[in-house]
Amino acid sequence: MKKLMLLVMLVLGFAVTSLAQQQDTTLAQYVGKYVFPAGSVVPDVTVTLENGALVMSSSAGSSALDKESEDVYVIVAFQGKAMFKRDTNKKIVGISINAMGYQLEGTKENGIVIATNHIIR
Repeated sequence: MKKLMLLVMLVLGFAVTSLAQQQDTTLAQYVGKYVFPAGSVVPDVTVTLENGALVMSSSAGSSALDKESEDVYVIVAFQGKAMFKRDTNKKIVGISINAMGYQLEGTKENGIVIATNHIIR
């Protein structure tokens, strides 16, 4: 009986670890710096993965991103939405933000990966 319980605990542990790694991989595709055209209310936003959740930061402040649907996230602190854009290969290449009365369209800079374990405000 003890061996069976140990086996069940090991299987459950593996399943939880596997799910957490899959979620991190899925969220990691959004991580990066998104740049807006000159004259925009903010020049750029940076999306990071912090403690397993997405956070968006800019010169206007930081906010958690709560998933609403595929590629659409609520920008909690700014009562807005971020819609991530993909190319034909399903790679994230841009972002559309509608928050606080502003509409911003930005492109993702390639090769930037940012992950931290704390929120900077």
